[in-house]
Amino acid sequence: MTSPSFTLSARSALVLFSGGQDSTTCLAWALARYERVETVGFDYGQRHRVELAQRSVVLRALRARFAAWRERLGEDHLLDASVVGQISECALTRDMVFEMAEGGLPNTFVPGRNLLFMTLAGALAYRRGLQVIVTGVCETDYSGYPDCRDDTMKAMQLALSLGMDRRFVVETPLMWIDKAATWQMAHGLGQQSGSDQGGDVLVELIVEHTHTCYEGDRQHRHAWGYGCGRCPACALRSAGWERWRTGTSVRKTS
Repeated sequence: MTSPSFTLSARSALVLFSGGQDSTTCLAWALARYERVETVGFDYGQRHRVELAQRSVVLRALRARFAAWRERLGEDHLLDASVVGQISECALTRDMVFEMAEGGLPNTFVPGRNLLFMTLAGALAYRRGLQVIVTGVCETDYSGYPDCRDDTMKAMQLALSLGMDRRFVVETPLMWIDKAATWQMAHGLGQQSGSDQGGDVLVELIVEHTHTCYEGDRQHRHAWGYGCGRCPACALRSAGWERWRTGTSVRKTS
């Protein structure tokens, strides 16, 4: 697949950055487009807290391996969102078996999590003078979470802009692509970064340093990265990797 070509924008962006595959791909997407990019993560009492430690590892690796992005990658922020863990009763904040809950949603759904994250991100973007908020939510490979839907993000963009009397743009680069296409996007972004063998370098960085497993497993290394290999997050990531590597499905809809 041909690598995309981007024109660098003077606009600035805040990327919701968990330290996982999707948010790292979104961070690369933003660094390819904007002159100034900052990151924000949230400690909400998640079981897979190892992702918080991996955030700084990924940021260091990006600065070290991609010279063109180094100067654009600005300050990182980690916010306390522990109230989410205090009021939720789900498999991401409690020691529970992953299963479908009543109402048809998996018990990995954390009610209000993304809504609160977007509100906090908007407040931080306001203070930091950042115009674009980038998040890795997706309707294609997801578990039916209502706060990942395109309509939800459009509503949040409107609410943040009205509520803070400042024009925010919410960008969702992964909204209409599956995990195979997310791997392909990362490879393409790395290729067009100007770094030697940048596509392979960015993919390897994501494999080696990001964390997506809900169990917080950093002991078992697979071709697609670290994880238990059983939880819903690992299942999506490994299946997407297999489809991308074999070329059986790289899906994108507009």
